[in-house]
Amino acid sequence: MTRGVLVSMALALLPAAALLAAAPAAPAAPASGLPAVGSPAPDFSLATNGGKQASLKDYLGKWVVLYFYPKDFTSGCTMEAHNFQRDLSKYEEAGAVILGVSVDSADSHKGFCAKEGLNFTLLADTDAKVTTAYGSVMEYKGAKLSERNTFLIDPQGKIAKVFTKVDPTGHSEEVLASIAALKKSAG
Repeated sequence: MTRGVLVSMALALLPAAALLAAAPAAPAAPASGLPAVGSPAPDFSLATNGGKQASLKDYLGKWVVLYFYPKDFTSGCTMEAHNFQRDLSKYEEAGAVILGVSVDSADSHKGFCAKEGLNFTLLADTDAKVTTAYGSVMEYKGAKLSERNTFLIDPQGKIAKVFTKVDPTGHSEEVLASIAALKKSAG
């Protein structure tokens, strides 16, 4: 590249750098990056695949399976979503809702749900703020994506269990077993 091209590129980036420097910082995650078991789950308000807004407080009184996944329409993410869909009635019987989160747009989620026959809510975290608050952000080829982590949130809105670096093949069964065990120990 010529010096002139490099100077032009640097000048073009200056306004973006100034905006980034002036932007407020995202809420800090705990030192480990992940919310601790027993702590209040970070609240959120995100667009859904159904064109509405959903907040964590909308689900108080229910168990919430908040699962983060990298990308709509990819093999592992599709498998994980299909397994949650397969077990949806078991979650409903347990008084639990499933909320999937990725940095994809609400429109992408809508298409993913339509194509894959998903009947649960997907949340669009396009700026990765919620993903970051849950210590689940990763970089891939220069882009921020959600890591495959799941947070089981109790009916009072507290983190009951954390699953990290999830294997999508048997994860739904693992989450259902955890809900049953937690309900039994609390009962």
